[in-house]
Amino acid sequence: MLNGKMIMTGFLSALLACSGGAIMIVQAAAAAGLSTQELVTWFTSVYVIGGLLNLLLTLIYKIPFAGAHSITAAAFLSTAAAGFSFSQLAGAFVMSGVIILICGLTGIFSKALFFLPKSLIDALLAGLLLSYIVGVLPASIQLPYAGVLAGVGYFVVPRFLKRLPPVLWAMLLGLIGLSFDYAFPAIPDAAFLPPMFVHAQFTWEAFMGLAIPMSVLILSNDLAVALASLKGNGFRPPVNKALTASGIAGMTAGLFGGSAANVGGLMSALCSSEEVGPQASRYKAAIVSSLLVIAFGIGAWRVIDYIQVLPPHFVAMMTGYSLLGLFLAGLRTIVADRNMRIPAIATFVVAAFHIQLLGIATPVWALLVGMIVMKAKARLHPRSQSKR
Repeated sequence: MLNGKMIMTGFLSALLACSGGAIMIVQAAAAAGLSTQELVTWFTSVYVIGGLLNLLLTLIYKIPFAGAHSITAAAFLSTAAAGFSFSQLAGAFVMSGVIILICGLTGIFSKALFFLPKSLIDALLAGLLLSYIVGVLPASIQLPYAGVLAGVGYFVVPRFLKRLPPVLWAMLLGLIGLSFDYAFPAIPDAAFLPPMFVHAQFTWEAFMGLAIPMSVLILSNDLAVALASLKGNGFRPPVNKALTASGIAGMTAGLFGGSAANVGGLMSALCSSEEVGPQASRYKAAIVSSLLVIAFGIGAWRVIDYIQVLPPHFVAMMTGYSLLGLFLAGLRTIVADRNMRIPAIATFVVAAFHIQLLGIATPVWALLVGMIVMKAKARLHPRSQSKR
């Protein structure tokens, strides 16, 4: 039987995907210059297919898999998607799904993560997110009431009321503040827009610049976190099957212009925690989460109208707060590992400056520079590296 705690946990889990994650997709689509129809099909596909993926995994294995799409991948796309057509983006999304599928079928996931140290991946993510975090300050100056209340919601309220994540408090109080800063326009009437099949175009530039970096981000910051949290909470998730299913779902979403559909890290961690209740029943919270995510995706054609009436400064503010936790986690990793600190800093700097050369996207260059510095440091100081 469902109880109130399971329903609330499932609701909060879905809210994580349907708040900051939704804003990130709208921003990424705007950066790529997509039409409303293209945005709707992207939006619908990732939430409906992502919700179905996690619902099926949960029902089959009685393990609380929860998620929709990758927020970190969407954050990356908001800067990297510019210059690609929607067909080329769809091709990159399909190729990213193929890479994840191969990782699941071959079992090379753990080996790949060993080859790419987590400190470099976290430094890459922190560097990519820096511009969004810095953007919170000017946005808060432009919308002072929203800025102050959002800051209170993120940094102060969670110290006393820990049930909701800080980012949700920031959004709730930020919206209250926005009502004093901004006159909301009327929501326009909208007709139902169904998702459309996209004729994917596969290019080398999209493969190197989008598909590979997206796969790294999804594997390391979503799937690895989800599987580790499930194991930490006493479950035995089928690692390769979860990756294979996420790859197939990602490929399917890509055919409709969706960036990813995968098991989510934070959402799975929330639904599998001890606070939900007995271990054997926690999967019910994930069922609630997945059903809400699917419903959100079905209503994408209308939800987008509400997001688009928000002023750009408020969207920038909420984007920054949505990503602040990931950013701080990346910085902590850079500082914590003394042996990897210099390679991680090099990775962070390249990512923070969004260096792109020869048609290859920033994440590839950032990881390449980090690996080169790591190898050079290992030759100069072999003893310190051997301790790692």
